[in-house]
Amino acid sequence: MAAEQQSQTSTRASSPKLDGKFDDNASVDSGFASGNSSTANLPLISLTKPHLDHLNKQLENMEALDILRFCKTLFPNLFQTTAFGLTGLVTLDMLSKLAKDSPADAAPVDLIFLDTLYHFKETYALVDRVQERYPNIRLHVFKPADVNTVAEFEVLYGEKLYETSEDMYDWVAKVEPQNRAYQELKVAAVFTGRRRSQGGARGSIPVIELDEERGIVKINPLVNWSFQQVKAYIDEHQVPYNELLDKGYKSIGDWHSTSPVAVGEDERAGRWKGKNKTECGIHNKQSRYAQFLAENARKQAQAAPAAAPAEAVQA
Repeated sequence: MAAEQQSQTSTRASSPKLDGKFDDNASVDSGFASGNSSTANLPLISLTKPHLDHLNKQLENMEALDILRFCKTLFPNLFQTTAFGLTGLVTLDMLSKLAKDSPADAAPVDLIFLDTLYHFKETYALVDRVQERYPNIRLHVFKPADVNTVAEFEVLYGEKLYETSEDMYDWVAKVEPQNRAYQELKVAAVFTGRRRSQGGARGSIPVIELDEERGIVKINPLVNWSFQQVKAYIDEHQVPYNELLDKGYKSIGDWHSTSPVAVGEDERAGRWKGKNKTECGIHNKQSRYAQFLAENARKQAQAAPAAAPAEAVQA
């Protein structure tokens, strides 16, 4: 990818991988948010539920640019997570404009990109174009632990892990790299590209919410925007976007789980088409893979007593 001096790539496994261990210290007490509170040297973010409700009430009718400006002032250790979808690109462009207007106003907002290794070639090309358009934006790329290519990934996990074990794939390619990003970068709050008009579990999200599993504050600055509003902004401000948008795609993830949408279909209808699935785990309160690990442990415990007599007879 272009602009290497503004990019950092991590494949190192510094967070729990396949042993089923999770950081209980990253949890958040009910009604409170503590941005990555398990890291002692971080500025602490604490929000009571009444305070959070008040903030959301005030932010609900604010313009997206004002929400971004307010949150840049309010939250320390603030990043933007993005897969370079349209909403994230609008946020990126607005943040770039804010940085130009007030260069000394607040710390820059770096980007976090989870490179699953299975993105479309058009997505990787877009990353290069975005870095050319916004050379001052710093991009942190996080890949699955200990691998850099699809070939290396498949040596470890076999071919088509996304088909043979979707939950495991989501953990290895997305959830674990995200957890690692939060730990390595000491993330306390993130801008996301989620909108209510995308439907599903996103239909009722507030502007500011708590990821209680990880102790992260999530901010959805364009939560009230429609797809049409997002696309209109992209066109008006000539923001680079994924060429697949012109081929019928609206929500773009990995190539193996993304397809174009027909006229009249929901914006995210092309994701995991034909499956009872709307999220990959990174936005769930509890990762699907954590549940998968628990189920695996239960099955192994049940199988152990049955295996013991067979071994005794053979002995």
